[in-house]
Amino acid sequence: MANRTMSKLTALQVSRVSEPGLYSDGGGLYLQVTAPRGQDRTGHPPRSWIFKFTLNGKAREMGIGPLHTVSLAQARAKATECRALCKDGRDPIEARSLERAALFADARKLATFKECARQFIEGHKAAWRNAKHAAQWERTLETYAYPKIGSLPVQAIGTSDVLGVLEPIWTKKTETAKRLRGRIEAILDWANARGYREGENPARWRGHLDKLLPNPSKVQRVRHHAALPYEDMPEFMAALRAQEGVSARALEFAIFAAARTGEVIGARWSEIDTTNKVWIVPATRMKGGREHRVPLSARALAILEEMKLLRQDGGQAFVFPGGKAGQPLSNMAFLMLLRRMGRTDLTAHGFRSTFRDWAAERTAYQGEVAEMALAHAVGDKVEAAYRRGDLFEKRRRLMDDWARFCETDQPATAEVVAIRAATA
Repeated sequence: MANRTMSKLTALQVSRVSEPGLYSDGGGLYLQVTAPRGQDRTGHPPRSWIFKFTLNGKAREMGIGPLHTVSLAQARAKATECRALCKDGRDPIEARSLERAALFADARKLATFKECARQFIEGHKAAWRNAKHAAQWERTLETYAYPKIGSLPVQAIGTSDVLGVLEPIWTKKTETAKRLRGRIEAILDWANARGYREGENPARWRGHLDKLLPNPSKVQRVRHHAALPYEDMPEFMAALRAQEGVSARALEFAIFAAARTGEVIGARWSEIDTTNKVWIVPATRMKGGREHRVPLSARALAILEEMKLLRQDGGQAFVFPGGKAGQPLSNMAFLMLLRRMGRTDLTAHGFRSTFRDWAAERTAYQGEVAEMALAHAVGDKVEAAYRRGDLFEKRRRLMDDWARFCETDQPATAEVVAIRAATA
């Protein structure tokens, strides 16, 4: 016969009780029926199990679960566990919290690399310059990393797994492999900080992978953008001016401004100040994330006057409009133009290198003036802190000199005559 001091309730009583109150089953276990503000899934007012106990002179209550989820037998079994803990001087509530924390920690360590990578990208893309950067992360990971380690728990990823991703492309696609390694390292560092993994990062380079993989600089030489020798600039500019179309004027403008392709094709009329002869590129469109002022030479201003004939309404209209209304030139416009000119040996970005070579070899301007004209970071952090200006007036003179050089007429080839012959 059941002990009536411990098992006071029956399954039938429990199923029928609906009056608000506490119903003791003995041993600290109670069925709690609350005031009927609503009904549970069985159509009754809310009913749940609680365990009452006193530990170190302090009365406490612990919820065990709702009746529709926890049966009478299950509630009694849980109450028995709680009484055993109390007998050992342990708090059942704290013990349950520790158990849940341990289970949560185990579950976190089962998080896969792909899950962590997506969380990392989602958490960091707001700080990245544009959506293209996030897309590049996702594309390289989907192409090279996910097929091999995407489904692995981050806790289980080791050096051999990282090498399995990198080695097949390390010597063939070195630049991509370098970026991929850095991205894997960043994701695993993030997972470590989040508690998803422990231990050293198997994707770290210094003191680890640098002992297992050849130095990238020795595997593949850096390929610079094809650049035109500065001596050939006047002849090229004459050929470029003979070309018709928006893309030709945009490339000409880019050369005179020593600007990047994306900065030029994305230029809007609201950025142009013809009165002060300056183009102000906002920080959001600059690679370095800082506003850049570009002094405009006479020819650059003339190009803008020509483009005004195509100007659409509003200051936000593009200076160099593309074929579709409201759209700028394509990123491929300069490449296709150079192909039509038969100059497949050149790239638009290479003209920035041409400008830099000319400034270094044919002018007396300080190097930082040319570097600022290219919107490059100048010097170390200490030097940058002391020089907060952008050397604008010096850059204006530099860009005027560059424009004059680019438009210099080609000298005729003179016949060389020996002095003796001329005086004979």
